[in-house]
Amino acid sequence: MTATEPESLDVEAIRGDFPILSRTIGENTPLTYLDNAATTQTPTPVIDAMNEFHREYNANVDRGIHQLSMEASIEYEEAHDRIAEFVGATGRKEIVFTKNTTEAMNMVAQAWGREHLEPGRAVVLTEMDHHASLVPFTQIAGRMGAEVRHIPSDGDGRLDMEAAADLIDDDVEVVSVPHVSNTLGTVNPLRELADMAHEHDALILGDGAQAVPTRPVDVKSLDVDFYAFSGHKMAGPTGIGALYGRADLLEEMEPFQYGGGMIERVTLEGATWAEVPMKFEAGTPPIAEGIGFAAAADYLDHLGMREVQAHEAWVTQYAHEELRDRADVTVYGPPLGEERGALVSFTLDGVHPHDLSSILNEAGVAIRAGDHCTQPLHNALEIPASARASFYAYNTTAEVDVLLEGLDAARDLFA
Repeated sequence: MTATEPESLDVEAIRGDFPILSRTIGENTPLTYLDNAATTQTPTPVIDAMNEFHREYNANVDRGIHQLSMEASIEYEEAHDRIAEFVGATGRKEIVFTKNTTEAMNMVAQAWGREHLEPGRAVVLTEMDHHASLVPFTQIAGRMGAEVRHIPSDGDGRLDMEAAADLIDDDVEVVSVPHVSNTLGTVNPLRELADMAHEHDALILGDGAQAVPTRPVDVKSLDVDFYAFSGHKMAGPTGIGALYGRADLLEEMEPFQYGGGMIERVTLEGATWAEVPMKFEAGTPPIAEGIGFAAAADYLDHLGMREVQAHEAWVTQYAHEELRDRADVTVYGPPLGEERGALVSFTLDGVHPHDLSSILNEAGVAIRAGDHCTQPLHNALEIPASARASFYAYNTTAEVDVLLEGLDAARDLFA
């Protein structure tokens, strides 16, 4: 039975904050944007914050003593504090700005992994990991001679926790886990896995790309050692993300990149490094994007992350119910009634997901089709690709109905 619609969010007012939602596709077809797990849209307050930077104090940070540079530096540094607050970190010394989740995961794999992985040691990943975790850790483990292990999933898309307990042993240096699967929507027991890792003196890295945008996240309560996420999936701009790291870990890690901005002193023979987070932010950073990132956190906090989560859960449940009840549709991930992320991946019998996405596009519906950067997971599911509809605070059940009408059209076309 479908849950009652939450009343705490004024969805129509929220939709008014996102200019792109009023555009049309093709011959005046309203846009139905259901590809939020890839990239969310950007609200006016975030656009305004970035425009204000470009209009009023556009200058490089930490490279000048003139007024514009000082203003830009203060805003950019305080953006770190704002993002730290948003995820429950202690402060800016635990937040490194990156260009996305992928770069954050690579930073841990390379800067931390080079120092700690060696023959006889192991990395534990999961079958549902995004390529942003799978590929960097597989590469660095192979280079350093370490073993890579994978926690399998069960038939309903949950992690096999008994297998996890067997795989995470005293040989393991780090465990990397998606907090929320970008394909299955599974909300993984990150705190339980963190406890397992810490029992064996291993670290844990949480991939928060699908979690931070859709639910309250507190990295201290989760007891993670590292946690990565992106701005463009949480109503912020592209080109900006963050790595949370325990302050002591970031202090002891070597830089990931070298150049201007991340140094304290340079001679012809060598260099010493700036304090965290600057130590990991070489070159001119994404200043406007960092400011927009903080504005996105402000916007989401204004809505209320629990309210955002409740609304998205309601729309997701409605979509899940409607899709599950169709005999020619297969839905992947945890069964109806279990907590899941704000997305539904599915296949329609006789229609390749790429063809389905193309047909839906004619109806103004934007979804994702493909392997969603989880090829090993799709191999385990024994499908080459899936379609994925993903939802955000501005989506409605009426838009899900437009999606369903598009499935009917695709079915008729391929019948």
